Amino acid sequence: MAKRSSVSSRPEKLLSTKADRIFNSPLTKRQRGMLDRLAAMPESEIDFSDIPPLTGEQLAAAFRPKSKELVAVRLDRDILAWLQAYGPGYSTRINAILRAVMAAKQPAG
Repeated sequence: MAKRSSVSSRPEKLLSTKADRIFNSPLTKRQRGMLDRLAAMPESEIDFSDIPPLTGEQLAAAFRPKSKELVAVRLDRDILAWLQAYGPGYSTRINAILRAVMAAKQPAG
């Protein structure tokens, strides 16, 4: 006899939506009220104890240039296949690899 799954353990249905829909939807009255209360709260009442301070190294690693330049790059086929094997975003991956090499070559300062 097949085991019946419990009603409480049924997997939820996955919802799919586009980022544009989220970012371009107007806020509800409840959301606006929550944001207004947070904006009015003085910093002295905000509990930052569960947020560890960032080190200079972490802040430097979080650097993102404000713009990117579109360039054409010639790559060996096996290198391109290796990059694409990890899934979408291979050009971002190329950028991350080059940034890591650049950071390693820069003198410590």
